[in-house]
Amino acid sequence: MTNFTESILEQATLDILSDLGYTTLNANEERTSSSDIILTDRLQSALIAINPNIPFNAIEEAIKKVSRTDSPSLIENNKQFHKYLIEGVDVEYSRENRIKYDQVWLIDFNNPENNDFLALNQFTVIENKNNRRPDVVIFINGLPIAVIELKNPSNENATIRGAFNRLRTYKNTSLFHYNKILIVSDGIEARFGTLTADWERFMPWRTIDGDTIAPKGLPELEIMIKGIFQKEIVLDILRYFIVFETDGETIIKKMAGYHQYDCVYESPYLR
Repeated sequence: MTNFTESILEQATLDILSDLGYTTLNANEERTSSSDIILTDRLQSALIAINPNIPFNAIEEAIKKVSRTDSPSLIENNKQFHKYLIEGVDVEYSRENRIKYDQVWLIDFNNPENNDFLALNQFTVIENKNNRRPDVVIFINGLPIAVIELKNPSNENATIRGAFNRLRTYKNTSLFHYNKILIVSDGIEARFGTLTADWERFMPWRTIDGDTIAPKGLPELEIMIKGIFQKEIVLDILRYFIVFETDGETIIKKMAGYHQYDCVYESPYLR
């Protein structure tokens, strides 16, 4: 009964994302190996579409840069990926007998529908003899930008704090080099946070339209998914509302809360 209930919650999560225009699949339908963290075919296709004036060899160079991790530090790698995501990946190529320096953009922030939005469930990652399987992983252009960890609401011993603790065990995988947003939920309660946030920093998201607080009784997970992962909104959050700050030698990653987002967001989508 527990597995059945968890599978229903998983499917409900995928159904909400499907309603937002995401392709939803089981990970086994998309991957040939549990070592595939970036979905390279999707990334390559997206980069060709987003960067029509960049030659293919430069696209390949950009993919190699994004796929490579240069630091033993997870948060340093995550910060570098964020820079690639926001500023583009520097490449050089020859054109008309001259070396040209350019950027390959990983996301088309100005045209949401020019991107590939995908959600996979049962995304098994096997690294260093460890087997990890987040419940739902959200991809944009083949890049795993969000992880949703779910707990069975009918099991009183399964809490969202437990889901948070499970997320912490995933941090030794390369999946988290690319992660932007973490979500934990039991289907009713839901909290979001970032890679460096402790439990006290995981917060609810209380609005869908960015203008009004969602009515009581509506599941927090539904509010959170609809409030964060509408295509225009999630691209805006990635671009403007995630920052890295340094406290001494410690890097802290922060994402704006719904109230902070609403205060500064001027898009007609939220008005």
